[in-house]
Amino acid sequence: MTHKAVKAAAIAVAFLSLSSAAFAQCGGASWYGPGFNGKRAASGEVFNENAMTAAHRSLPFGTKVTVTDQRTGQQVQVTINDRGPFHKGRIIDLSKAAATALGFRNRGTTSVCLAQG
Repeated sequence: MTHKAVKAAAIAVAFLSLSSAAFAQCGGASWYGPGFNGKRAASGEVFNENAMTAAHRSLPFGTKVTVTDQRTGQQVQVTINDRGPFHKGRIIDLSKAAATALGFRNRGTTSVCLAQG
């Protein structure tokens, strides 16, 4: 295989991987709810700690994200409706309901991976 063919194959693989998952990100997760429940989220909607929602620094509002807890393999789907987290090393703040469903609410934080959908 020529150098050009190898390079073209590598580019094709990169594009295929991007099309199957528009983004993937791993890092720390925390949760929030009390003190914010009933107040306006950055999206303008009223925050409901019992809804399956989350805060992310840059994903567009309304984006559906599958969150996988790296410790347990548990998954939840959330909708991005707020901005945050504002703590180094964390990539997402989940609602109380989402943290409960993943089983880390009592610990406060966990390690997760995010994928579109």
